[in-house]
Amino acid sequence: MNAIAKAIDALNEGIGRLISPLLAVITLIVIYDIAARFFIGRPSDWSFGVTKMLFGAHFMLMAAYGLRHHAHVEVDVLKRLLSRRKQAALDLLGYLVFFVPFICMLLTLGWAFFERSFSRGETTYGMMAIPVYPVKGVIIVAATLMLLQAVAVVIRALGELHKQNAA
Repeated sequence: MNAIAKAIDALNEGIGRLISPLLAVITLIVIYDIAARFFIGRPSDWSFGVTKMLFGAHFMLMAAYGLRHHAHVEVDVLKRLLSRRKQAALDLLGYLVFFVPFICMLLTLGWAFFERSFSRGETTYGMMAIPVYPVKGVIIVAATLMLLQAVAVVIRALGELHKQNAA
């Protein structure tokens, strides 16, 4: 079971490292747009829509990486006062009762959101009609990665509870 958790960690670590440089691309697009506005007197027609969608994709795809590294808001102030066994039980309860149902809802509603956008060929408004459905598809990918990372957390919590029971 621990091998599964390690494989999930490796997957989310790899995706996080692959996606993180996207911030540099977004920054370069913003700099280009500022330069065009300053030197030419006219911003580009596409940069705002592209940066908004790239940032949204970056934010969502980095969520599982953040979960893997405990970068999300947690109850650490209270949790660290508990024994390892109680911490594992709290993780198990929190993930199974709150997190996993939320992610399952996100997957279900996100799929409908993506499917509707894809079937309609939804694009952005304005001079440049940029397809929107790829970014909406990222919701499904991000939710799947977060669900996998939750599985890794649950496996570790169960392992900790089992280890404490054996001792």
